Formats: sequence, C-alpha cells, structure tokens
Amino acid sequence: MLQRTSCVDTINIKIASFSSMVQLGDSCIINGLSRALAVQRETDVFYGNEGNLSPYRVYSEPIPFQPIDEPFSYARQNPNPLIRVGKIDIIGISSASILHVGNSRHVSMEARIKHIRQLLPIPRKEEEVEVQGQR
Repeated sequence: MLQRTSCVDTINIKIASFSSMVQLGDSCIINGLSRALAVQRETDVFYGNEGNLSPYRVYSEPIPFQPIDEPFSYARQNPNPLIRVGKIDIIGISSASILHVGNSRHVSMEARIKHIRQLLPIPRKEEEVEVQGQR
C-alpha cells in the first residue's frame, strides 16, 4: 500500500444517498456500482411491472475498456508523507459515488442509467387536419 497519510480537519456532507459511501482510511479494493431506470411521464400512470432492467441492453453490454499501451515515465518525490486538507464541504453525493480519504490500491466504478421519456401526443388544431385532408 502507498506510504502517505491523509489528514482532514473537517468534513461537512449534507446528503449521502443511493449506495454512496464515505470511506475514511486506507482501502485495498473499492467497487461502486449503480444501475437506474428513470421513466418520466406527462401523466401519473404506473403499470406495476416496471423496474425490470433485463429488457434493456445498456445494463448487460460489456463496457469497452481500451488498453493503455502508451509508454510513460515519471518520478515521484514524497518529501513529506502527509497530505493535509483543512476542510471538505460537500452538498451531496449520490448513485454509488464515493468520498474516500486515504490510500487505495484498486478502484472500479460503474454507473448505467436508462432515461425514458413518455410524452403525450401533441393535439393538432382542426384547421391543420382539414388542410392536410384536402391535399
């Protein structure tokens, strides 16, 4: 594990929701996963069988990770093994987000959201219907 110490004097978080996490201290593995189905309708209609994610490919398709094949070099200097932060102010974290103060070895995050908007048909004016019917 990395040999740095993280020190935060004050953390102020108003809201942490929907599988979000606040991690204080070192961790080996962090996995965050969020899947959501957002349906927006102009009318309040609920069919009762909604919420099944399997019909939507967005949840089952593999995420294409491109390999990093570019060579790079770097030099690291840690003259002071302490990372010091005075204050962290957060309004909100949501949907499998993570606030992590400390060292991590492996981090993997994934969010898949399907947005569906169901709008009512636009009523046409009678004049337009008549004009189109005469053509």
